[in-house]
Amino acid sequence: MSDAVSAGPPVVTPPPARAHSRAPRGLFAAATLSALLVLLPIAFTFWRAASFGIAEAVDLIVRPLVGELLVNTLLIAVSTTLVCAVIGTAAAWFVERTHLPGRRAWAVLTAAPLAMPAFISSYAWVSLSLDLQDFAGALLVLTSAYFPLVYLPVAAALRGMDPALEESARALGCNRWATFTRVVLPQLRPALLGGMLLVALGVLSEFGAFTLLRFRTFTTQIYAEYRTSFDGGGASLLACLLIVICLVVLAFEFRVRGAARYERVDRGTRRAVLRYDLGAWRWIVVAGFAALAIATLGVPLGMVGYWLTQPGAAAVTPADVSPELLFDATISSLGFGLAAAALTTLLVLPLAFLLVRYPTRFATLFERTVFLAQGIPGLVIALAIVSLAVHALQPLYQSTTLLIIAYAILFMPVALVSVRAALLQAQPRLEETARALGLGWSQTVFRVLLPLAGPGLGAAAAMVFISVVTELNATLLLAPIDTQTLATQVWADTSTMAFAAAAPYAALLTGISLFASGLLFALLGKSALLGERG
Repeated sequence: MSDAVSAGPPVVTPPPARAHSRAPRGLFAAATLSALLVLLPIAFTFWRAASFGIAEAVDLIVRPLVGELLVNTLLIAVSTTLVCAVIGTAAAWFVERTHLPGRRAWAVLTAAPLAMPAFISSYAWVSLSLDLQDFAGALLVLTSAYFPLVYLPVAAALRGMDPALEESARALGCNRWATFTRVVLPQLRPALLGGMLLVALGVLSEFGAFTLLRFRTFTTQIYAEYRTSFDGGGASLLACLLIVICLVVLAFEFRVRGAARYERVDRGTRRAVLRYDLGAWRWIVVAGFAALAIATLGVPLGMVGYWLTQPGAAAVTPADVSPELLFDATISSLGFGLAAAALTTLLVLPLAFLLVRYPTRFATLFERTVFLAQGIPGLVIALAIVSLAVHALQPLYQSTTLLIIAYAILFMPVALVSVRAALLQAQPRLEETARALGLGWSQTVFRVLLPLAGPGLGAAAAMVFISVVTELNATLLLAPIDTQTLATQVWADTSTMAFAAAAPYAALLTGISLFASGLLFALLGKSALLGERG
C-alpha cells in the first residue's frame, strides 16, 4: 500500500465540505449589509405609518378614495395578469409546439417587448389617441409590456418537457386539447405561476404608465400624497397597504404552486420536441402573431418615429427640444446605469458566494430578505429612502450617491439570480485546486472564480443597467435638482402633451434598452455554453 502511494503522484487531500464550515467574517458581514439595505426602507415605511393614531389612520383608510384606489388597483392587476397568462402561454405553445411559419422570427419579436418600458408604450398609445386614457387603455398598454414575462418562462418549460408524456397521452386516446389541459398545462404550472407573479407585481408597482394614462391606482395616489404633504405619513400609510397587497400576492402564488416536483427523473438523450401541424389555422395564427407584434412593437416604434419627424409645435402642447438637455439626459441615464450596475453586482456577489459555498439558514434568510425588494413597489422604497434621508441622512439628501444606493436596493434581486447561477457553474474543485497549488484567497478569486463566472456577472450587470436606464419612480423622487434622465424627460414632456418634444428622449431610451437587451442575451448564451462545458 505504501509502495503504491509512493510510486504515484502526490495526493492532495481536499478540504472539508464548506457547507459544514464557517464562512469568513468579512464575507458574512458583506452579505448582512446587502440584506440590511433592503430591509431598512421597508421597516422605515411601517415606522412612519405607525406615527398615525389609530383613529386618524382609520379615517384615512376608510375614505371613498381609498376604496376606489383598491378597486382600480386590484381590477387592473387581476385583468392584466390573466390576459398576459393567456397570450403568453398561447404564444409559447405555438412557437415551441407547432410548425409555425417563421417560428424563430416570431420567437424574437414576441420576447422583444420586454425591452420596451411600459411608460414608453403608454406615451405612444396616448399620443395616438387620448381616448385610451381609461381602464381599457391601461389594460392594452400593460398587457403589451408585460406578457413576455409569461411567454419566456413558459416557452423555456415547454422546451425542457419530456415529449414522451404527450406521446403517451395521445396513444391513450387524448386529443390535442385534452393532452394540453391534462398533461402539458400541469407541467407548466411553476413557470406559468412564476410569470403571472412577475406580471402582478409589475402592475402593482407601475407608476409612469398609469400617470400618463390618467388611471388612478395606489402608486399614483402615493406620489400625489408625497407631492402634497412631502414628508407626511399619509403616503407611508397608503404604501403599507400596497405592501400588504404585494405580500398577499406572493403568499397566494406560493400557496397555489404548492410543493409538487416537476423535474425529469431520467438523464438520457434529449429527444426531439413534438410539434403539431396547424393545417388550415396556420395563417390565422400568423396573423395573430403579426397583430401582437404591431401592438407591442409597431405602434410604440412607429409613433416615436412619427413624432421625431414633427416640429415641436405639432404637439398638443408646443415644446422645443434642447440639444444640450438631450445630451445631458443621455449622459445622466448612462452614468446612473453603469454606476448602479457596478454597485449592485458588487453588493450581491458576497451574498451569492455565501449561498453557494456556505449554505446556512442565515444565508437563506439574507436571500429572502433581499428578494423582498422584488415584491415591494419601487415608488414605496424610493419614498421611504426620501423620508429616511430627511430624518437621518441629511447630507445624502438630493445626492447622486443616494440615488445610486436606491437603484441598488431596488434591483439587487435581479442581479442576485444571475450572480448565484454563475457561481453555481464555477466548480468548487477548481478553487480548491488553486488553493492547494499555493494561490492565496484573492488570487484564487481574480484568477479562477471571476473568469469562470464572468459572463454571468456581466449578464447581472446588464440586467441592472437596463432596469436603471428605464427606471422612473426612484429617479423622480431622488434625483438631484436640475438632473434629468431620458426616462424622466419622456414622463415630463408626455405629461404636458408635448409629444414631439418627448420623441427624441423616447427614441434614445428605446435604442439603449434594445442594445443592452441584445448584449444581455449574448452574455446569457455565453454563460449557458460555459455551463455545458463545465
